[in-house]
Amino acid sequence: MPDSSRPIRTAVVIPAAGRGVRLGPGTPKALRALGGTPMLVHAVRAMAASRAVSLIVVVAPPDGAAEVSHLLHEHPLAERTDLQVVPGGQTRQESVQLGLAALPDTIDVVLVHDAARPLVPVETVDAVITAVRDGAPAVVPALPLADTVKQVDPQPQGTPEPVVGTPERALLRAVQTPQGFDLATLRKAHDTVVEGEGATDDAGLVERLGSPVVVVPGHEEAFKVTRPLDLVLAEAVLARRRATDGYV
Repeated sequence: MPDSSRPIRTAVVIPAAGRGVRLGPGTPKALRALGGTPMLVHAVRAMAASRAVSLIVVVAPPDGAAEVSHLLHEHPLAERTDLQVVPGGQTRQESVQLGLAALPDTIDVVLVHDAARPLVPVETVDAVITAVRDGAPAVVPALPLADTVKQVDPQPQGTPEPVVGTPERALLRAVQTPQGFDLATLRKAHDTVVEGEGATDDAGLVERLGSPVVVVPGHEEAFKVTRPLDLVLAEAVLARRRATDGYV
């Protein structure tokens, strides 16, 4: 439990070591330009917009830490937010673990954020932090589903897949990031759960421990830029923000 005699400190880990092949060949996804600025810079700024965040650790490609560090120092943050870049691992879980290892013992709350979600509103970031500070060991922002979901019996690509069930849509949520955690809980999850044991995100690792995870409202602009069409949508959202909100 945090020491009640000192302020609760919050850090963010942003794994940015992935190649992002679905977005097409070329530059790693996190370094793709969005409105003339790398997506990673937008993602870092989105986290730094919260006054509760005092430290951001970016986990770069194993051989790209110097390049990422140079890039981020060309786009400085407000003085209240410290920035650190560390080299990542071969998998996302390894990269998050390396980011967690870089956090000082004075950190109590940690957020893990996808670099490919560059436009998360600060209200979403603050809602996650508040829920963790209020006692939840793990918190995810999420949205209700708009589409019906079918469970299928997977088949080789291009082959029709038999439907085996239709989950009740009202009980499902599409999860986003940043996901927030009590730091000790997330470290225990990464140290305990082996990658590939049914968990596809950090909250899933905590679930595998048997610890509770709660949901707070997400935001439609916190979508993940994974495919070329997502990039078109992100450009449109960014252009609207720059025209109406003075966003840089």
